[in-house]
Amino acid sequence: MGEKPNQANPNSASAIAAAPAGSKSSDLLSRHFSIRSLKLKTKEQELLLRVTVLCLVYVLAFITRLFSVLRYESMIHEFDPYFNYRTTLFLTEKGFYEFWNWFDSESWYPLGRIIGGTLYPGLMVTAALIYWTLKVLRFAVHIREVCVLTAPFFASNTTLVAYFFGKEIWDSGAGLVAAALIAICPGYISRSVAGSYDNEGVAIFALLFTFYLFVRAVNTGSLAWSLASAFGYFYMVSAWGGYVFIINLIPLYVLVLLITGRYSMRLYVAYNCMYILGMLLAMQIRFVGFQHVQSGEHMAAMGVFFLLQVFYFLDWVKHQLNDTKLFQAFLRITVTSAVVVGTVALGVGTASGYISPWTGRFYSLLDPTYAKDHIPIIASVSEHQPTAWSSFMFDFQILLFLFPAGLYFCFKRLTDATIFIVMYGLTSMYFAGVMVRLILVATPAVCLISAIAVSATIKNLTQVLRAKPKIVHSGFSKGGSSAKTSSKGSLDQSQPFGKNGAIALLFGAFYLLSKYATHCTWVTSEAYSSPSIVLAARGAHGNRVIFDDYREAYFWLRQNTPPDAKVMSWWDYGYQITAMGNRTVIVDNNTWNNTHIATVGRAMSSYEDEAYEIMVSLDVGYVLVVFGGVTGYSSDDINK
Repeated sequence: MGEKPNQANPNSASAIAAAPAGSKSSDLLSRHFSIRSLKLKTKEQELLLRVTVLCLVYVLAFITRLFSVLRYESMIHEFDPYFNYRTTLFLTEKGFYEFWNWFDSESWYPLGRIIGGTLYPGLMVTAALIYWTLKVLRFAVHIREVCVLTAPFFASNTTLVAYFFGKEIWDSGAGLVAAALIAICPGYISRSVAGSYDNEGVAIFALLFTFYLFVRAVNTGSLAWSLASAFGYFYMVSAWGGYVFIINLIPLYVLVLLITGRYSMRLYVAYNCMYILGMLLAMQIRFVGFQHVQSGEHMAAMGVFFLLQVFYFLDWVKHQLNDTKLFQAFLRITVTSAVVVGTVALGVGTASGYISPWTGRFYSLLDPTYAKDHIPIIASVSEHQPTAWSSFMFDFQILLFLFPAGLYFCFKRLTDATIFIVMYGLTSMYFAGVMVRLILVATPAVCLISAIAVSATIKNLTQVLRAKPKIVHSGFSKGGSSAKTSSKGSLDQSQPFGKNGAIALLFGAFYLLSKYATHCTWVTSEAYSSPSIVLAARGAHGNRVIFDDYREAYFWLRQNTPPDAKVMSWWDYGYQITAMGNRTVIVDNNTWNNTHIATVGRAMSSYEDEAYEIMVSLDVGYVLVVFGGVTGYSSDDINK
């Protein structure tokens, strides 16, 4: 009569029982955790994509700098990083107070050196903080490993700053491209590979971070961003002497905005807070001291600060006075008085010696021939030589051609932010041409401006692809045939090229960027990942031959000489002898006393009897000489 109750089919039951458990779990995962089930909005999808790309770029910037660790071992590179490593080791073992008041008797014998007052402590303190943080988290690492990986870590952080800076200047697309470009750019990698424990490893991050915070403060007028830029400037001052570039570029930028009629309260708040607080914080660095109010290199910032107060005062007077003629007369009197007072104050300060003149390195940037004529020891350093065109191509590759295109787009959309990046790019490229070392300073600007060119070009091409073809009607007619013709219309031919041209240009852009990535990888692997303390060459059969003579010589000094032995060498090897050989040296890479260096040079170049007398007067026990005649090593002492 009624329907039978549902009974389980034995065949289907056995089939279900035979089904593997894995298929059930996969079905559940696909049902509940599929991408479609997320139901992300367009903005959320874009955010997810940006975060994913930034994470990949962050990791890429770190791992691409590890070639030297994989090829050789974890070691400190070059010469100056060994002093930084030695002082960082002292800081972690003795504490900050002992480090700040450390008198080093093992360098510049018999003069010695006051360490705390003759260095920028930002790098050492940063590495020590990372080391202490890892210790608190129970990571058993040696301070040397932290020093080796500090530069790659901050290079990864620089990519994040480049993204936010590019986003502030242009848009998020330009920020992503800038982060990707700077992550693998050889101009930056040359100073940020693993083992390159030098001031520039953290200073470029601080430089770009300070610029970003200041531009953000100018765009928003926020007091918080202005104060943050002051603290960023303080970190830059503590890390590298290149902070002079910041304290001169920002006032120049403010002056340009004043001249072009872009004065605003946002600019007033940003510069005043950054300059006052940044100057007070910078004075806490013993090596800097009162240079911000006594050095000629810092007077431009002070002059622009007072000029900004005059602008603010005149703006206030203009709103108080209703008479235009009266304001014009008051303006002439105020400007004339300000110029006279400023000129007299500068002249009196310079004549009395209160304001010190520019340093030799500052002069050499403005006049490339100055160092060669007046300070030969500066001109003798290879990284202080003028830059060859091949070096620009080697370090920038396609960016060298994208840079002018990016400037074009910036000039098409002039804002306070784009004016800053244009000034940063032009000034840094000039200084990079004067001194090869300063390619490092120009690299962030080149990457940002090139990213603007890439982003704007790709955006324009994608708009061409997405645009629907316009229908242009030829006219209206009562006739049927003409009506048909007019209804069909004709395609708009105003576009310079169609979708096919846009696709071809997009493929060309991606091809060039892929070649840029290939070039950067090759340069990083072959040119910038070879530590100078360990030399590599190819044998007769193509095998790699490693020359570890430097470290073996320093180890021999440590093991076979008395602990109080005095070692004389050319100043290039001073830091390495004290760090690895643990012996007292006569001169080192600090080069603060030209007379002492000249005495060692005279002993090196004199006859044996005269050289012996000089060495006895310096209490020298051992002499280290580098000779590369057998292997053809061109950087030996005879070539210096």
